[in-house]
Amino acid sequence: MDQRKDLTGLRVLVLEDEALLSMLLEDVLGELGCALVGPYGHTEEALTFLKAHPDEVDFGVLDVNVAGQRSDGVAAEFDRLGLPFVFSTGYDESALDQRWRSKPCLRKPFRPADLERILREVSPPRRGSLPG
Repeated sequence: MDQRKDLTGLRVLVLEDEALLSMLLEDVLGELGCALVGPYGHTEEALTFLKAHPDEVDFGVLDVNVAGQRSDGVAAEFDRLGLPFVFSTGYDESALDQRWRSKPCLRKPFRPADLERILREVSPPRRGSLPG
């Protein structure tokens, strides 16, 4: 198996304020062998954790609008740290700030297979794996 596609142990920070979507993400990530970080229902909580524990996160799934606040600050921190992330949104790309429009999006409503596909496409190589 190509280790870069192995999601086992991938630590995924979830920023999602909708309880049902958060539970769906938790279930699917668990089935894929990922380790859930959070989930966080407020941008401040996610940003505080990410700044304090950047080595405990490999990837992010960020709702665009969380409890009435945009997740741009959390996305900027992921970007600053060089960590991959995807936006989760029911809006089209025009709802994203211009700087984020090239980032991958998980469109709501999504199927578990959509989340798995995007994680496999965007996730970083597993630590300890050889490039290429």
